[in-house]
Amino acid sequence: MSRRALRRLRGEQRGQEPIGPSALQFDLRDDDDAEEEGPKRELGVRRPGGAGKEGVRVNNRFELINIDDLEDDPVVNGERSGCALTDTAARGNKGRARRGNTESKTDGDVAGTAPPEQSNASGKLRKKKKKQKNKKSSTGEASENVLEDIDRILERIEDSTGLNRPGPAPLSSRKHILYVEHRHLNPDTELKRYFGARAVLGEQRPRQRQRVYPKCTWLTTPKSTWPLSMRLLEARKGLSFFAFEHSEEYQQAQHKFLVAVESMEPNNIVVLLQTSPYHVDSLLQLSDACRFQEDQEMARDLVERALYSMECAFHPLFSLTSGACRLDYRRPENRSFYLALYKQMSFLEKRGCPRTALEYCKLILSLEPDEDPLCMLLLIDHLALRARNYEYLIRLFQEWEAHRNLSQLPNFAFSVPLAYFLLSQQTDLPEHERSSAREKASLLIQQALTMFPGVLLPLLESCSVRPDITVSSHSFFGPNAEISQPPALSQLVNLYLGRSHFLWKEPATMSWLEENVRAVLQTVDAGDPAVEACENRRKVLYQRAPRNIHRHVILSEIKEAVAALPPDVTTQSVMGFDPLPPSDTIYSYVRPERLSPVSHGNTIALFFRSLLPNYAVEGERPEEGVAGGLNRNQGLNRLMLAVRDMMANFHLNDLEAPHEDDADGEGEWD
Repeated sequence: MSRRALRRLRGEQRGQEPIGPSALQFDLRDDDDAEEEGPKRELGVRRPGGAGKEGVRVNNRFELINIDDLEDDPVVNGERSGCALTDTAARGNKGRARRGNTESKTDGDVAGTAPPEQSNASGKLRKKKKKQKNKKSSTGEASENVLEDIDRILERIEDSTGLNRPGPAPLSSRKHILYVEHRHLNPDTELKRYFGARAVLGEQRPRQRQRVYPKCTWLTTPKSTWPLSMRLLEARKGLSFFAFEHSEEYQQAQHKFLVAVESMEPNNIVVLLQTSPYHVDSLLQLSDACRFQEDQEMARDLVERALYSMECAFHPLFSLTSGACRLDYRRPENRSFYLALYKQMSFLEKRGCPRTALEYCKLILSLEPDEDPLCMLLLIDHLALRARNYEYLIRLFQEWEAHRNLSQLPNFAFSVPLAYFLLSQQTDLPEHERSSAREKASLLIQQALTMFPGVLLPLLESCSVRPDITVSSHSFFGPNAEISQPPALSQLVNLYLGRSHFLWKEPATMSWLEENVRAVLQTVDAGDPAVEACENRRKVLYQRAPRNIHRHVILSEIKEAVAALPPDVTTQSVMGFDPLPPSDTIYSYVRPERLSPVSHGNTIALFFRSLLPNYAVEGERPEEGVAGGLNRNQGLNRLMLAVRDMMANFHLNDLEAPHEDDADGEGEWD
């Protein structure tokens, strides 16, 4: 509320009696005269309170002014100039100039009608105001026309040359399906929506909050001599292809890191980070070690440091949100960024921020959507359902089903109808939209059950629901359906159930699922040819899972899915900083060959080396930057202590076969 309105309100509260025109007295004396009299007389307006009483003082002389006149008067230099009374009360000098006319009139004349010069002046000012508006509108239209002409000229130049800037694509009315919003990349935005800003930020002052996330990349431009940088490879068809680059110093740190990983000792990575504090692979590897030791806070902090290090190396044209920037996963320098984003996304999901995790998932998928090296299509539906962003999941399915066959993935086959069903449960939608979503959900879930019948019984078991005897004993949904499906399909089913089974536990969802299961059984008993077609399709499509699905299963760490990995994947060594690298890797530099000293050692040295990688034979030179080489006998001493402890707890009775009359025995020996 403005100061003038507050003064007017105070005046109404102090004196509520009606004011007579003959009871007003304005004191428009000089400032010098007022100072001489002091407290004898004060500036203001008096009005009588009744018979035999002195006049009641009105401290707010502006209450006689019409508020409509104040709003209509033009503003000149920040002050309104349409009323002589406001100018007189505000400035004494202007009051002196008009004192002669005011003092010559009686109090009743002043409170009555305004002099004709004032009305003429206000009318002229209003006319001037209209003229100024017309001038502004005409100048605004002229400037808009000039801008339109400039845009047309630029469009003609681009069309004639055929050159396009390799930056982010312009935003259209409907954003790209993989468009990432900056504000949703910050988990605090989602936490504030859940718990409030005070609970998230604590007692921080607004000035302190502004310094939490410094934008150093706005002040400097990355140089090619810095340890980590990014360059633009090419730009074609509206897409920009980038790649991270390692300097010679960073390459030396990378070689030391590989040696530290082979030693299987986390302390060696700590020693390396003391000299290279922002080495990305070292931060990610140490983050995994902290996570295995239940230090989640430190693990998350190390991943954020890795992301900060790589973000500082971004190319000026690289955009996280446009969905038009690409990073080739075949380049080892780019894989660290993929893995850092995936680990950060996993931490956000466990932290209870599915909306932020969904944005990270979209970002990873946008970096290489055709190849999808981390197979984010197996996860994006789960995050969309957890974030209750059903419209996005439905739109993704509608736009990508034609060229990506998303319905052939069990997670999409079951998540999309679930999204339609949950959308039909929202009461704020019109009735016809809710009924349409319910029909679409029923149609899609029946197709999913027909295509993947082996999902039903494990899903009910995961939800602790006992199926009907007619369902469990039927040959279509019975145990044979789960056993007969190909191993690659079993892996996808286990991955989906291990991650998303709890989304089906709602009673309304189970009732809707039961209705559609009975409808599918009727279709199967009727001999629908679609049932046989789906069976033949399962045998052809799911013979072997591609490498990106195996990579996704390893990163997901879901026990049911990891147990279903094929032997050729489980038998090979998997590194956390680079799980299952592509066979067609593009190397920009090669690690120098290092002659392993153990290869020329004897059998005992090989044995000790297999038990303790830090063990070094006398005469070997320890690797630079490896903590295990500081003390040669330290590894051997630890090994001997472990062997003594093992021998002390070793008993031959533990190897005896169980007796035949032993009731607790599992069976006889062959």
